[in-house]
Amino acid sequence: MAADLGDLAAFVAVARAGGFREGARASGLSASGLSEAVRRLEARLGVRLLHRTTRSVAPTEAGARLLERLTPALGEIEAALDVVNGLRDRPAGTLRLNVPVSAARLVLPGIVPAFLAAYPEIRLDVVAEDSFVDVLAAGCDAGIRYDDRLEQDMIAIPIGPRRQRFATAAAPAYLDRHGRPAHPRDLLAHACLRGRFASGAMTDWEFERDGEVVRVEPGGPLIVRAGAATDLAVSAAIAGTGIITLFEDWLRPHLASGTLEPVLESWWQPFPGPFLYYPGRRHLPAPLRAFVDFIARPRDRP
Repeated sequence: MAADLGDLAAFVAVARAGGFREGARASGLSASGLSEAVRRLEARLGVRLLHRTTRSVAPTEAGARLLERLTPALGEIEAALDVVNGLRDRPAGTLRLNVPVSAARLVLPGIVPAFLAAYPEIRLDVVAEDSFVDVLAAGCDAGIRYDDRLEQDMIAIPIGPRRQRFATAAAPAYLDRHGRPAHPRDLLAHACLRGRFASGAMTDWEFERDGEVVRVEPGGPLIVRAGAATDLAVSAAIAGTGIITLFEDWLRPHLASGTLEPVLESWWQPFPGPFLYYPGRRHLPAPLRAFVDFIARPRDRP
């Protein structure tokens, strides 16, 4: 009853991704090929492994148990192959990263082109989303997160700028019409453009000056999905719809051009930069080891 390793890998890809099309995108295989592989595996084992509907695919009880046992086993196989890969003159293979949209926009552009130029046989597969996911369960090798969202039992190393700030800004025309806030609590009387996380949570706007921390929960005419629709909020701010708070690096081009004007700049709160994090196993996949070594090299960092 021995199962083909490729069929087992196909099942894991589909089960992790929650669908055949999604599994195809993650694995680089065709959806029809994955479907046939899973069908063969179910026929060989004599048990259904996946519940299939027109909207979703989910493991059965048997599938969930198989997935639980296969995930570390396939990881060990990949690690063993990567030991051999590490002996090559140039590391090769795919590196899958799960990152927030902000990191994909503000951190990776300063790293990725030079990394891919240095390692032309590595393919980088970046999944950008702002929901909090288990990177291993999602089929990724590593992730980028900020300190308050790091998973336990992971190795974390700095990546990108080590100091960032949240900036608050609005179009000059808006401020001319409605006045310029002098204190964070003045924002309660203004139209503010806010973001909502995938979980549905909306965080307060937090400001800090001379050791004083002020949190406000302003209202306003627009709420967007953080990350995915943030550019809509920026465009609305530029158009004069209201005041926005966002990563300073995200707003910097608009502040430099004058389409947005700083608001409460002396209150902008700093926070530590993001980290690359990954499981602390003995043998890292060769592409991940190359990436870790690359970002650890001394270079100018703000």
